[in-house]
Amino acid sequence: MKSSKFLYGFVLPMLLVAVPMLLVLKENDLGTTLLIGATSVAMMFIAGSHPIYMGGMAAAGAGGILYLAMHMNERMARLTAFLDLEKYKERAGLQQWESLKAFGSGGLFGRGLGESVEKMLYLPYAHTDFIFPIIGEELGLRVTLLVVCAFLALSLSGIVIATQARDRFGMLLGFGLVMNIGLQACVNIGMTTALLPNKGMPLPFISYGGSNLCMCLLFTGILLNIYRRGNLAQGSPVTQAAVLQTRVTPRI
Repeated sequence: MKSSKFLYGFVLPMLLVAVPMLLVLKENDLGTTLLIGATSVAMMFIAGSHPIYMGGMAAAGAGGILYLAMHMNERMARLTAFLDLEKYKERAGLQQWESLKAFGSGGLFGRGLGESVEKMLYLPYAHTDFIFPIIGEELGLRVTLLVVCAFLALSLSGIVIATQARDRFGMLLGFGLVMNIGLQACVNIGMTTALLPNKGMPLPFISYGGSNLCMCLLFTGILLNIYRRGNLAQGSPVTQAAVLQTRVTPRI
């Protein structure tokens, strides 16, 4: 019985997840690979997989990503700059150094909307991966904290929706979707504030780029559908019948 649970509850799911992870890893995108792996491990933990298996897999995955990063010149330079940002502020640590300058110059209330100086070719990729410091420079600490609170509220709302899903599939799907959005936000905010090594990952809903925005909106739509179906399942039979009748009744 235990061997069957280990096979179907851990081995097979990890093999399925390994396929897209290897394809993304082949493109040298370590951040997205780690994002997929972390989301999958969190979903499997929620599904009931043994914590020892999950901990071992997480440690092995993080160690593998670190090993690969140490053997790639660009990634290794970013890790080295992260450990001593001021020393490498004109080379590998340039983005994060300019990012901190943007936050500092913005202060509490900011320079004003559209008045950023760092986005004038001082801070690379200011419209994509490093858009969060521009928000801090133009609108100040109060708005950056509001953005953080908005992502926190979205994540907590998604978790609540997942826990109230009508079935197990909806619960795991909802939790995986909110983890994907939340982890992207955490990594982006962490790297732009120099709390994490530099990694090209967009800020959901805000960074320039249509593909990420479309996927985030799709994830949000699925979460809303899970919420709607969960409320319908918990409602009274009379309420459900009324909703169904409204669906099929043609409008005049």
